[in-house]
Amino acid sequence: MRGKIDMTIADIQEQFDPRGLTIDNVGVKDISYPINVLDRSNGVQHTVGRINMFVELPEHFKGTHMSRFVEILNEYHGNISVKNFGEICKTMKDRLSARKAHLEVSFPYFIKKEAPVSKVPGLMEYFCRIEGMANEKLDLVVEVHVPILTLCPCSKEISERGAHNQRGEVTVRFRFKKFKWIEDIIELVESCASSGVYSVLKREDEKFVTEHAYDNPVFVEDLVREVAIKLIDDPDISWFRVNAESFESIHNHSAYASLERGDKKPHLTL
Repeated sequence: MRGKIDMTIADIQEQFDPRGLTIDNVGVKDISYPINVLDRSNGVQHTVGRINMFVELPEHFKGTHMSRFVEILNEYHGNISVKNFGEICKTMKDRLSARKAHLEVSFPYFIKKEAPVSKVPGLMEYFCRIEGMANEKLDLVVEVHVPILTLCPCSKEISERGAHNQRGEVTVRFRFKKFKWIEDIIELVESCASSGVYSVLKREDEKFVTEHAYDNPVFVEDLVREVAIKLIDDPDISWFRVNAESFESIHNHSAYASLERGDKKPHLTL
């Protein structure tokens, strides 16, 4: 229900709008808020999300009640996670008399990662995003950004000494039938790159990473294909889009490739 109207204070949002146009998304954007994320090693990781909350506004209402979005967020304080995205979206729909609700949460996720040889630990930051779109069903999409290293196969082939290499980023967006750990996606992507990226490297680690990348050259085309093959083979992934961008060290542009496969239909129940 949209709530009772206090007759002593005008409720402009509840007034009739004669223009006959439904608004696809209306709400609040870019709220900074503490959230909990499932952590494979530690159970739960506490981080800070940037949150967008929208609903569809029926054509006969002049506006929505923006304060109710924040009220709903506060009701779920300390309990905002991928597990209850559907519940939060349903609450938004009910509270704002909407047919559709949209919830987006972007957040940094930290993983303890050891250097490959010295085993010196360091924290790696990965940017992630969860989007929930609720109508009759819940459409849940997870996005993970993974920094990687690429070494150019062409440069290695034609050069007498060395080959150009650079940092890049692979972004994986996916729908799942069964819950997937963020860590699993990161490890999958890193296994397809010339090398992963680390926050701490000693000399012996730098030697290892440099030589490992030289032995595993990849184009961005190789990256998206290799990641796609592994995602296609995963029965828990129903749809994905993988983007690879290499921040070229000898060009003034990036190299880019993208590949999408699977069923886009939402299948999770509210």
